[in-house]
Amino acid sequence: MQGNPLRNTPFIVDSLARRVGFVRALAPHGSTERQRRGRNAAGQRASVRAELGGAQIVTATSDSTSTKHIAADGETLGARGSVELTGVTKRFGTMVAVDQLNLTVQPGEFLSLLGPSGCGKTTTLRMLAGFEQPDEGHIRISGEYVQGVPPYKRDVNTVFQHYALFPHMTVAENVAYGLRQKGVNKSEISARVNEALDMVKMSKLAGRKPKQMSGGQQQRVAVARALVNRPSVLLLDEPLGALDRKLREEMQIELKLLQSQLGITFVFVTHDQEEAMGMSDRIAIMLDGHIEQLADPETVYERPTSAFVAGFIGRNNFWRGTSTGSGVRANDGTVFVSSSPEEKVAAGNPALAAVRPESILLASSDPGRDHNQVPGTVASVSHFGDVLQYVVRTAERDIVALLPRQGAPRLVMGDEVFCHWSDADVYQFSADQADLVLVQPAEDATQ
Repeated sequence: MQGNPLRNTPFIVDSLARRVGFVRALAPHGSTERQRRGRNAAGQRASVRAELGGAQIVTATSDSTSTKHIAADGETLGARGSVELTGVTKRFGTMVAVDQLNLTVQPGEFLSLLGPSGCGKTTTLRMLAGFEQPDEGHIRISGEYVQGVPPYKRDVNTVFQHYALFPHMTVAENVAYGLRQKGVNKSEISARVNEALDMVKMSKLAGRKPKQMSGGQQQRVAVARALVNRPSVLLLDEPLGALDRKLREEMQIELKLLQSQLGITFVFVTHDQEEAMGMSDRIAIMLDGHIEQLADPETVYERPTSAFVAGFIGRNNFWRGTSTGSGVRANDGTVFVSSSPEEKVAAGNPALAAVRPESILLASSDPGRDHNQVPGTVASVSHFGDVLQYVVRTAERDIVALLPRQGAPRLVMGDEVFCHWSDADVYQFSADQADLVLVQPAEDATQ
């Protein structure tokens, strides 16, 4: 039986397929040649962006994005747009919202803070903006310490989920408001407002008031109002959360293109993995006030460092069991063998095995292996555009499999099948996060 094409072709899954819970299907762990080519390609990418009267040279590598700002006269501006948090802690009473956080954002980078409600991502953003002060640690923006510096004196601007536009003002007046408060002269205000509205494609609506615009148009105005001040860092606090799905996806594309064109550092807060995966250069996945993993989207998806990350990004089938050193013997007797390069759990210790739904293959006859397979019965079939979702009921649990419609076996409820998967597609984790990721009831398998 042929391998699942979802595992062999890098792509962003369409909106229907994404509803089943995964965002990108990328190369398998064992595909070292594809990973090598990806690293080489990343190392060769470079672009030059015009920004604020000078030139911004951006070099992307597989590890990070390094940026140098060079003024027209050749003077190096250094770390403008960089963000550094060192040992930052924030408490609200006895609750620790952010716990000894260390994070560096490179100039010109699009970094997302991603995590569930209460993980500390918004508190972190509010400390960067100056709306909250850390109880411990230090924050530097563009190389300057900002402890005690009020929000209006920081080289940042913030875009909120709720646009907070003045209803009695026109689009142009809303965008100009901050400049007027700073005493900028009228001719410069006019030029900068026109420039900002042109960036977000709202010049033709400059005379309208907020109530005369759609949610997406209002969000563009909010972005223009932030950009008109020419900040080195733009902070975005779930700015697309109030939009409907289609408009949200359109705005994701527009924001990413705008950030790429301007070269401004974006720090983007979201709980939506699709937004983070589709827009970010790197993602900081947060849990309980700390960062679980910080990496580019492909690495986060392909090489999660914890069970929480594996379950939060995309979907995974999880099994409890005991480590064998090279894999896991699940409590239901299924034997998992892993060839992934990640560090294994010591033999004999409680462990979790995980296999993504798009890595599961289905066969009507026994593949004849002594590991990485389990028999079951098709319990449900769901159609999501060009993707089919099968829920296979085994003796101990339900397994979710995602296969492309093209070339997938045509199975119906009640068919006897074998679920099987490659060694390269098995993740192994310690069992300390089992309660965060394991949802076993059969009736929840397709939720």
